Amino acid sequence: MPLGVALAALTALALAGPVSAADKPNVVVILADDLGYGDVKCLNPDGKIPTPNIDRLAASGMVFTDANTPSGVCSPTRYGLITGRYAWRSKLKSGVLGGLSPRLIEPGRVTVAQLLKDRGYHTACVGKWHLGMDWQLKPDKKVTELGIEPREQVFNVEYDRPIKNGPTAVGFDYYFGISASLDMVPYTFIENDKVTADPTEDRDFPFLPGRTTGPRCRNGPAAPGFEAENVLPELTKRAVAYLGERARAKTPFFLYVPLASPHTPILPTKDWQGKSGLTPYTDFVMATDAAVGEVLAALKANGLEENTLVVFTSDNGCSPQADIPALVKLGHNPSHVFRGHKADIFEGGHRVPFIVRWPGKVPAGAKTDRTVCLTDVTATCAELAGAKLPDDVGEDSISFAAAWASPKEPAARTGLVVQSVNGSFAVREGKWKLCLCPGSGGWSAPRPGKDEAGLPAVQLYDLEADVAEKTNLQDKHPEVVERLTKQLEKWVADGRSTPGKPQQNTTPVTIRRK
Repeated sequence: MPLGVALAALTALALAGPVSAADKPNVVVILADDLGYGDVKCLNPDGKIPTPNIDRLAASGMVFTDANTPSGVCSPTRYGLITGRYAWRSKLKSGVLGGLSPRLIEPGRVTVAQLLKDRGYHTACVGKWHLGMDWQLKPDKKVTELGIEPREQVFNVEYDRPIKNGPTAVGFDYYFGISASLDMVPYTFIENDKVTADPTEDRDFPFLPGRTTGPRCRNGPAAPGFEAENVLPELTKRAVAYLGERARAKTPFFLYVPLASPHTPILPTKDWQGKSGLTPYTDFVMATDAAVGEVLAALKANGLEENTLVVFTSDNGCSPQADIPALVKLGHNPSHVFRGHKADIFEGGHRVPFIVRWPGKVPAGAKTDRTVCLTDVTATCAELAGAKLPDDVGEDSISFAAAWASPKEPAARTGLVVQSVNGSFAVREGKWKLCLCPGSGGWSAPRPGKDEAGLPAVQLYDLEADVAEKTNLQDKHPEVVERLTKQLEKWVADGRSTPGKPQQNTTPVTIRRK
């Protein structure tokens, strides 16, 4: 977005009209990492993992049973949540970024943090970023731009020098966390634009507690004393401390808490190991639930609960690293009734928990089957702050606030686009879901290029009759296939999937993968 256009957008937001302090709710968005729909007890009564804090949040708020991430993996989902725009409109067409990748969010693009900051909010992000930041590189060295950096690049960075274009450059007043997933370098915390400790060591971590063999995190730069199992407690402590600070400040705030759990490495602290009686993954989910509980308790203790909108969700489905077959044998399915898991185009890849609470505004114990996407956080926050989105902000974002008053009324969002890890598209319209690939597009069978021989080029499912996506109806409803394909083509060409002035995509988009 050119600088002049960005300034015009910010001006439009500023002219949207003042909102009194009493009408400005605080906003806390908690984003779990690789938490499956079926991992939350209130969504999966047959599940075996106790999640009392998330369950209490649901009992005091509203559950969206048809909530979707815009991608089956994390970086594109995080881009969508922060910008209200599908990541395939950016440079990132498939896969995820690495811990050293440069900034993905385009210069001048208005994020939800910037939007709220311009409306008088203090804004903070505490957790896993995974949207790129510009590390200062050693002379004549480089890092991978749109993917995970190889081993030979991990020491190409001057880690003791300030970082440019991180979270504080896209609207956040404060940042504390890690640059990407906890199995990616560098293994050190970042506060605002500097590492808190220079990662001078060369280490890795096991994927599971006590393992000396088997998969491990990527080997690379680590700060002395940095241990992966301490990340969840430290992020929780920082989020709780921030809430205490904002209570004293008595001004509205936006706190984004993208947790790094229960993503690999699956390393709950010793006091959580064995608590579930099942596996280290289920222990880690319980620890994550407890972290959510600490944040919620801090809101209450600081007198912030009543005027705070809380959103709890996940960035994609459960990872196969959790050993899903073993969990199923134990009676627990992280994907619940849905097909597939993280990375897939199937529902298990992108159908996620989504719980909203705002006492007195959101009805307690309510459920809605309205379709919602994580990109919708931007438009919802804009509505609550009294701001009208300009045409070049949140192009794929639709407010879900109306659901609080009318859970059963038709949703404003009638369509949805999701993507798998390899960039395959699916488009949703009501009960229909069209997958523009023959298989999962991800990590479950039929795998791209491996299990797809003889399969139709596209898949069409009726999610009302077949939520498990077992029966491909593409040959029985060619008119639906054609209509949904044209709808996707229009949304790509328009640069938006919401009403408004067409926008130019940052980079060309290919709908069908060869």
